[in-house]
Amino acid sequence: MASRRVDDILKKYERELERGLDYDPGNPDRVNFTQEYVQFKQEAFKPLSRYEKAAKISGSIIKVKPSAKDAAKFRKALETIHSELKPEEAASLAINMFILALVLSVFAFAAFYVFTGTFAFMYLVLGIAFSAFLYYWLYTFPMMEAKKWQLKASSQLIQALLFIVIYMKHTPNLERAVKFTSEHLQAPLSLDFKKIFWDVEVGKYPTVRDSIDAYLERWRESNLEFAEAMHLIESSLYEPVESKRVATLEKSLSVMLEGVQEKMLTYSHSIKAPLTNVYMLGIVLPTLALALLPLASALLGGLMTWQHVIIMFNVIIPFFVYYLTSQILLSRPTGYGEPELLEAHPRYAEYKSSTPTWIAFFIALPFFVLGILPLLMLSPALSSAIGLHDFTLPFIGSFFDFKDVGGKQIGPFGVGATLLSLFIPLSLGLFFAVNYGMRTKNLIKTRQETKKLEDEFSSALFQLGNRLAAGVPAEMAFGRVAEVLRGTPTGRFFMMVNNNIQNGASVQEAIFGRQRGAITFYPSSLIKTSMFILVEGVKKSLKIASESVMSISEHAKNIHKIEERLKDLVADVVVSMKSNVSFLAPVLGGIVVGLAVMITLIINQLSTLLTGLESGGAEGLGGAAGIVTLFEIEKMIPPYFLQIAIGLYLIQIIFILSATVVVIENGSDKLTEKNEISKALYRGMFFYLIVAFITIVVLSLLASLVMNQIGPIGT
Repeated sequence: MASRRVDDILKKYERELERGLDYDPGNPDRVNFTQEYVQFKQEAFKPLSRYEKAAKISGSIIKVKPSAKDAAKFRKALETIHSELKPEEAASLAINMFILALVLSVFAFAAFYVFTGTFAFMYLVLGIAFSAFLYYWLYTFPMMEAKKWQLKASSQLIQALLFIVIYMKHTPNLERAVKFTSEHLQAPLSLDFKKIFWDVEVGKYPTVRDSIDAYLERWRESNLEFAEAMHLIESSLYEPVESKRVATLEKSLSVMLEGVQEKMLTYSHSIKAPLTNVYMLGIVLPTLALALLPLASALLGGLMTWQHVIIMFNVIIPFFVYYLTSQILLSRPTGYGEPELLEAHPRYAEYKSSTPTWIAFFIALPFFVLGILPLLMLSPALSSAIGLHDFTLPFIGSFFDFKDVGGKQIGPFGVGATLLSLFIPLSLGLFFAVNYGMRTKNLIKTRQETKKLEDEFSSALFQLGNRLAAGVPAEMAFGRVAEVLRGTPTGRFFMMVNNNIQNGASVQEAIFGRQRGAITFYPSSLIKTSMFILVEGVKKSLKIASESVMSISEHAKNIHKIEERLKDLVADVVVSMKSNVSFLAPVLGGIVVGLAVMITLIINQLSTLLTGLESGGAEGLGGAAGIVTLFEIEKMIPPYFLQIAIGLYLIQIIFILSATVVVIENGSDKLTEKNEISKALYRGMFFYLIVAFITIVVLSLLASLVMNQIGPIGT
């Protein structure tokens, strides 16, 4: 009877527990976590929500079951990014979108034929290619997002280990150390660490240690050093001697740092050849090919138009370059990067503000209008409205050089129109450069100041630890160290903490307060980690706080050495790419524009000369008259559109390669990425516009002089 009552009580509380966890007995693998966890997940990782909604809708329409191998990949990736999607839903989205894109492409092709009477086979091929790419992208999307998640989370691995090691030095409790780390890390790694405890609470694993071991399996492929370091931390709990236990904890950090350094060394050597290929195949060869397009378009008899050039050089090739660079970045070793701590900065609103966008828009708009003036002339209504409708005016005829073919204006082929077209890439480059520059200027200054603070922070921590070891309370220690370091970034940081304490704030509020906390003005993972550990140590005793600060001072020196070494490893690649983006590619593009203008001008004047000689009955022309029919100027691609294609292409390349450089050097870092793009646009567009202007003018004058010499000889 007693055992039955015990069983009844156990079943009763089991039902209560299941109800509290929203457990589904019919689907034991499906556990809906509590509202707090769901809310935290939504706040930590919003970008996937639209994908999840689309996949769930798609899965309810046509459900596709992937192969067992692919299903395992989907499941692992979706678990990594904390998505509740099923593999079938993710696979069905790729299939359904492929079918939809294919149907729309065929429908658009048929509609174009019905309304125009022409078969646009090129656009049909592009539509089919886009459908195939869409399928590939959506099918691999969870795996790519999982890799990005790992890359972003890996920038916090060293910080996480530092939290655990320092905490366990004075409190040998793994569960508390992991919980402390999860509370003080930022997303996304904080979400992973919190998930460790949730898996225990919902019964997925019996103990926290089992949950940790299961979590470490995710990192075994991409970052074996982190898994080994965590296992060393676990093994330290079994050391009977205190000195050996501390030495094992120290060893775990060394394993992590040495492993990251070795992997970055291998990576820096392995990416040189792929990046060289990207530069040659994605920049040099396409740019040189543009110089031949005027001749090719004339020889092809109008089969190649400027629309084809825009699609090829501003859609297909940039996508090809982006794909190649993204594959290089996805192979980047995990475990190293620059964590984002800018959201709490008082000036973060400048980064998110729309004001720089509007300022950049009004700065760029006049230049853009100047650049599209030749295009406005192709529209009778617009050209008439602005007084440029009379094509017979000498200025317009020579400056823009439109050709009348069957009552339709073709062109512009003139040098003046090409010079005006330079304003279009100028306007777009200015828009993004000014916009990104204004958003990041102040925050980058803060980051530079913070970097200076980090460089000298280890010695400052050592001094602070000495004060604490001497029995000086933390409230007074900050002021004394600030006096010694007066005039330095560290001195200003400690003085800010001291001023907050003097105004009545606690040590924790003085450092981490939302409004006036010193850490908000110096967003650094190293400083934040150090101060968290200091505050936690002070709660226990000054001795523990002193030992913790001394220990983190030593680790900060080692981390700084490793970071400098890693920057040295990728320095050659970074410098080479920055040179390509800021100088070589723009100069090459500017020269090609001048060559295209010269070729067009020569063919234009030669065609006019031979036509005049032929109509005048000149004898002895022989086969020269055939050039008139071989190179028809009306069927050539105007240099106006070629220049626009090159200018836009350079802007796209600057975006892609600048972002690539930042990820190689710092990992995922949106602030530095936008700032580097802004600076690269200023430099790159300056060189491009200057070189393009000079080559257009010089080569046009040279071509005119040559043709003037040919004219008298021909007559």
